[in-house]
Amino acid sequence: MNNSWNKVIYRFWAPFYDYFFNSGPFLNARKKIFENLDIKPRSKILFVGVGTGADLQFIMGKDISVTAIDLSSEMLDKARKKYNAPNFTFTEMDAQDLTFSPESFDMVIANLILSVVPDPDQCFQEMIRVTRTGGRIVIFDKFAPPSQELPVIKKFLRPVVAMMGTDIGRHFEQVVKPYENHIRAEEDESALFNGMYRKIILRKIQA
Repeated sequence: MNNSWNKVIYRFWAPFYDYFFNSGPFLNARKKIFENLDIKPRSKILFVGVGTGADLQFIMGKDISVTAIDLSSEMLDKARKKYNAPNFTFTEMDAQDLTFSPESFDMVIANLILSVVPDPDQCFQEMIRVTRTGGRIVIFDKFAPPSQELPVIKKFLRPVVAMMGTDIGRHFEQVVKPYENHIRAEEDESALFNGMYRKIILRKIQA
């Protein structure tokens, strides 16, 4: 996967994305991510890879400042049209190269992005950088089971699925390991499909 290919793929996905990933079990899973998520008034929130804005419905009406970024202009246009609110800012940007200053946000929400970007390590490093100390990083994504090799069928399918713009074989534990001194896990639980998709909440701590 690379950014050029992802732009092509998500230009194709844009008209259909909500039908697959903002309905049925995915919609229910998204709701779970935001249940009991304590968002303080006047918080600065960054949505990394906001896509068509599927998650924005769960924070509408809150007294917060929202910045939403995505690599795909087509996906971003759909989000902008659905949620044209004065406290929402939409910007085309690479999640692996965020242009924000360090510690800019109280919360970073990264749903279905670490399995999509070409370099999840760089993306995760950037998310930590722009989160203030004491702030949180919220993740909803699919990951391979911890400390387990992929089944043979998934190994076979992995390059095929990657052509569709996502990776089914990434281990979150490998992504997070270099930054264990910078974050503390507060939640890590199954969100969908018996743990294939997980809800993970991390707290940035003083290194």
